[in-house]
Amino acid sequence: MAYKISDDCISCGACESECPNGAIKEGDTSFVIDPAKCTECVGSFSESKCAETCPVGAPGPDESRKETKEQLVKKWQAMNPGKTPK
Repeated sequence: MAYKISDDCISCGACESECPNGAIKEGDTSFVIDPAKCTECVGSFSESKCAETCPVGAPGPDESRKETKEQLVKKWQAMNPGKTPK
C-alpha cells in the first residue's frame, strides 16, 4: 500500500530526498506522497526510507490503499523498465 504523511509532519524535507521514486513533494502545509509513485520502497530498499528518515514518524501506511508486495513490485517495474528489483 502507498504511504501517506500524517499531520505530524514538521515540513523538514528529510523524506523527500530519500524517496527513490520521487513520490514525495512539498504540499501547501506539509509534505505529501503521490500514491501512484509510492511502492513503500519495494524494489529499491528493504525498508521504507521516508519512515526510516522522518524525525517525527509522520509517514506511515495508508490503510485505504492496500497493495500486495507483488502489486508494489509491478508498480516499481513500470517506473524502472529494464531494471531488476532488489
